[in-house]
Amino acid sequence: MKKNVLIIGAAGRDFHNFNTYYRGNENYNVVAFTAAQIPDIYGRKYPKELAGADLYPQGIPIYAQDDLPKLIKDLKVDDCVFAYSDVPYPRLMNISSIVNAAGANFILLGPRDTMIKSTKPLIAVGATRTGCGKSQTSRRIIEILMEKGLKVVAIRHPMPYGDLNAQKVQRFATIADLKKHQCTIEEMEEYEPHVVRGNVIYSGVDYEAIVRAAEKDPDGCDIILWDGGNNDFPFYKPDLMIGVADPLRPGAEVGYYPGEVVARMSDVIVINKIDSASLENINTVRANLARINPNAIIIDAASPLTVDKPELIRGKKVLVVEDGPTLTHGEMKIGAGVVAALKFGAAELVDPRPYTTGKLSETFNIYKNIGTLLPAMGYGEEQVKDLEKTIANVECDTVVIATPIDLTRIVKINKPIVKVEYELQEIGSPNLTEVLDAFVKKYNFKK
Repeated sequence: MKKNVLIIGAAGRDFHNFNTYYRGNENYNVVAFTAAQIPDIYGRKYPKELAGADLYPQGIPIYAQDDLPKLIKDLKVDDCVFAYSDVPYPRLMNISSIVNAAGANFILLGPRDTMIKSTKPLIAVGATRTGCGKSQTSRRIIEILMEKGLKVVAIRHPMPYGDLNAQKVQRFATIADLKKHQCTIEEMEEYEPHVVRGNVIYSGVDYEAIVRAAEKDPDGCDIILWDGGNNDFPFYKPDLMIGVADPLRPGAEVGYYPGEVVARMSDVIVINKIDSASLENINTVRANLARINPNAIIIDAASPLTVDKPELIRGKKVLVVEDGPTLTHGEMKIGAGVVAALKFGAAELVDPRPYTTGKLSETFNIYKNIGTLLPAMGYGEEQVKDLEKTIANVECDTVVIATPIDLTRIVKINKPIVKVEYELQEIGSPNLTEVLDAFVKKYNFKK
């Protein structure tokens, strides 16, 4: 008899696990997905065109995770497959207990059943938590490889929050492509830094189709770079796995799922932000990594800031706007914007909570430990409008923006703006150049 399966997800890893393991598998009947972390993604369906119309002629419904016990009972679920990231171990096992108490099995699919093999050499970048610095690490890797004359095509972890059929395979080569594909702020934060540097990035829903398109990209492809999301392990089998750890959150590398998987499987681990972390915390991370992955090459790195108008910070009341996911499920209480505001002598960090509206008020209610700063949430049009209204409402002199994109393209800001940028800077040896020199030599690329 077929087993009834429910996949517990967040519109990313869950769809990938279905596509690689369950789609077309007549031993299983996937009766539902559940959704968490991302607002307003339940209540729709994984479409039959992507699910396989023969086995799923009606598509597969997506429900809220809060309904999990009832869904297990009503849908006669045998197996619940957990498939999202950045989850502390107590919470992971809490969900397992809910599933087991309702009578179902709790399953974690691993790399062997979910990784796809590319025909091109593939470098994967992952992290132990959201907000460690994966994206800046990916950008640094691409810059080094491009300097060697190599064509690098990036593939980004999925963020399919719109029309899933339309988002099956997405290619971004220009800023105009972001508008064409109706990207959310969260998507633009990941794609825009790539395209402005001149390299192509793919994303979407069907990662088998995506990698085959990337391998044959019209602009050429020598190497594929997997730019991971949250702290997930890669969707593709890496030829070189690079992890990023964060000493501002020591212990996370052995306390969150699946970040510890990333730490254990990485060939190279970048300990980032050592310019702003304490020696004690750096040593804690270093000791944990040495214990669980003693063969990994460890690279020390910093994230130095660039501030375009520091004079608009000194002595001013400032509102700091930071990357949304880093502050929400990433649980960071400060980011580059706060560091810049303190460094350049802001008189006050204005608390945005008295001024929030709509969906942003809901965000602060859900994530009560967000610090005195504003997450740039923009998963949908309503959230973008609420972000714009909130910034307009805040009584401050300056808005300090530390998002990876030009936020003023998306929202109108009626106050003076300071832009904060940050890039990865390796310290000493070993470094990424040395690692990539060896990689290029191994695959006989001509420099």
